[in-house]
Amino acid sequence: MRKNLSDIEKKALRKKVHSLKPVVMIGQHGLTDAVLTEVDVALNAHELIKVRIRGADKDERTEQCAQIGHQLNAEVVHQIGGIAVLYRPATY
Repeated sequence: MRKNLSDIEKKALRKKVHSLKPVVMIGQHGLTDAVLTEVDVALNAHELIKVRIRGADKDERTEQCAQIGHQLNAEVVHQIGGIAVLYRPATY
């Protein structure tokens, strides 16, 4: 997958995701294998998703987003507060 989306591409993706609701929530137990599996399934189905991260401070949320991006080969398009936007193009 191509990494490092341009600013224009990220802006277009943020525009698309605005109306979506989070499909996966990371709770107090953090980023578990089950959560990673659910994020992977959601990315396969939708390509562009929102993830809600609860029970973590700002640095932990940033680290969890980076870990998801690295392990699932996804791009973190945007992160604000407890919401992260992830993108991974479908492979057909």
